[in-house]
Amino acid sequence: MDNRPILFFDSGIGGLSVVKEARILLPGRPYVYVADDAAFPYGAWEEEALLERMVGLFAELLATYRPVMSVIACNTASTLAIHRLRETFPQEIFVGTVPAIKPAAERTRSGLVSVLATPGTVKRQYTRDLIRDYAARCHVRLVGSENLAALAEQYMREGFVDEAAVETEIAPCFVEQDGRRTDIVVLACTHYPFLVNRMRKTAPWPVDWIDTSEAIARRAQTLASSLPPAGPMESEDIAHFTSGKPPEALRRLLLGFGFRPEAG
Repeated sequence: MDNRPILFFDSGIGGLSVVKEARILLPGRPYVYVADDAAFPYGAWEEEALLERMVGLFAELLATYRPVMSVIACNTASTLAIHRLRETFPQEIFVGTVPAIKPAAERTRSGLVSVLATPGTVKRQYTRDLIRDYAARCHVRLVGSENLAALAEQYMREGFVDEAAVETEIAPCFVEQDGRRTDIVVLACTHYPFLVNRMRKTAPWPVDWIDTSEAIARRAQTLASSLPPAGPMESEDIAHFTSGKPPEALRRLLLGFGFRPEAG
């Protein structure tokens, strides 16, 4: 039996979209959710500074929680740091989150695909390599939203969001070209699925919104199948905040997802 937890990591609460799916597929494991809220939002960070922060932070997290697996439930963090984390901690299992460009290219009928992401994910060479390898025959528009992750955090904490602000952030995703229209938008940030109903409401025409949360959870499930099974649950799930001072609304939200909040 191996009762070590699965660790889910994000800059904020976007990774809860992955946790929601993982609880269905992997119900018998203890979870630790880590929100690096002291550094939120990741999209504005310079690459080297963020990479250094993540490697140092994971050295502490791995020593503290000894996870059986770490799920990097953040596109920005994964596209930047997943390779470095695997090199630095070769005995650990890491599951990354990358933009769903391949399935989008396979499913589009118009050939017009948009990738809605943070500025950090948009500028990564990793993202551009995915387009080169899997979507060379499509027109892929990369849309780096400055504010959408923060709007999702606001919505999750307060239950309200300015729909006009959401509409402004998603507007560049919609392209008309030679009688064709964008028909797929890839949600390349785990925060964004929490706003997808608002996106559908404010979009100028219907599109297929691709959310990778279930695919990430299924990858974790596949890797977990080769590990020793977990025994009876002996401890509650924990939420760790790097700021040490999460707002009360955020604490309540994590409690609603079954986590006991603790300070960073």
